[in-house]
Amino acid sequence: MPVFETNHSKLYYADTGEGQPLLLLHGLSSSHAMFYREIEFFKKKYRVIAPDARGHGNSQKHEEYTLQDHIDDTVALLDHLGLESVYVIGVSMGSYIAQGLAIQEADRIKKLILVATKPSGMKASMEELFDRYADELEGLGTIDKLSRASKYMFHNHDSVNQWLKITGENSDQLTAREQKVASDALKGFDFRMKLDKVKAETLVISGTHDGLNPPEKGRETAVLIPDATFMEFKNSGHAPNVEQERLFLGIADNFLD
Repeated sequence: MPVFETNHSKLYYADTGEGQPLLLLHGLSSSHAMFYREIEFFKKKYRVIAPDARGHGNSQKHEEYTLQDHIDDTVALLDHLGLESVYVIGVSMGSYIAQGLAIQEADRIKKLILVATKPSGMKASMEELFDRYADELEGLGTIDKLSRASKYMFHNHDSVNQWLKITGENSDQLTAREQKVASDALKGFDFRMKLDKVKAETLVISGTHDGLNPPEKGRETAVLIPDATFMEFKNSGHAPNVEQERLFLGIADNFLD
């Protein structure tokens, strides 16, 4: 994987295919590896660029960082690659980065797909979920909490489990400390008063059964972005791109094309 340095951090990214640049921004505690299906699908007609956010995957780990650091890193990557016009797909945490990017670089982001998103959050969505079911999760470690809480996060568990297995085999897992630092970076963000600055043609996709970022959060995001379109996948939770893979790829391909 190529690497570049910015803002006191060493960041890795995948870069494959040719054509209009398409930036893929991954979720919390994951890496570019979560997009193995999307990369394979979209590289046939786009130049697909998928970074590992700081503190994730192969990128440098830090004791602390912020969502703004993620946004600035992404701008720096576009500058590093000399990209003046990009399409963006962001999932969960990646959708927050994508929102900040589309606000900050409004003329640069031409098309935007936000998946399993929300426009603001006092806490990371996972922390909010753990708090909501604190009695049920009391005494469990992080891994066991995630396993127990997955029933509130996803709908098509077989697809998600297969996806997590393949993603895990192709990416280093974060330690408990690294996961906490990554989660803390998302606390207190709020784009609600700035989303009217987004100029990109925007599609927001939520899953009906998403207990992390429920559909009403996605709908709120779409309402705040000028002329955005909102879609709700009825048989998905927090991973519409995985739980209804064919539907997602078809809709995303049609929207970007």
